[in-house]
Amino acid sequence: MTARAAARGVAAGVVGVAAMTAAEKLEQVLTHRPNSYTPAHTAERLLGLAPRSDKDRLWLNWAMHWGQGVLLGAVRGLMAERGIRGPFGSFLFLDLRLLNDQSLENATGAGSPPWRWPVDEQIIDLIHKSVYAFATGVVADRLVPGPPGVPARRRPWALRRPGGRG
Repeated sequence: MTARAAARGVAAGVVGVAAMTAAEKLEQVLTHRPNSYTPAHTAERLLGLAPRSDKDRLWLNWAMHWGQGVLLGAVRGLMAERGIRGPFGSFLFLDLRLLNDQSLENATGAGSPPWRWPVDEQIIDLIHKSVYAFATGVVADRLVPGPPGVPARRRPWALRRPGGRG
């Protein structure tokens, strides 16, 4: 079952990256913030590629942006399979996503620690990564059955039948 959970998590990761990307593009329209090429800079350094202009890095930027999110989705699928589910599971997964980005960016010298960023950029990054983590989590929790003994998702209290179980 673990391979199936990881594969379903990958599908959840695709949805999560799509949601994050849509949120980023909407935010950029509102704030006029330019695209970040930090993912491309990170990938270049990880792969030992020669530096290029940002215009020539677009494919690498998207590959790193989508690749990280899709692959980390497998972890969220495994979390769901083992009972680390719901909003709490997604919150833990958010931490993993932030740790992954910062570890790679700082280890390669492509980024700087977030506490050196302007506060507005910290907030924007946290919002985008939260969209990713919670969208991925919702899909993973729906696609991957949890372990026996872990309660399934329940309907909100207002939708439960009086005198009966949800």
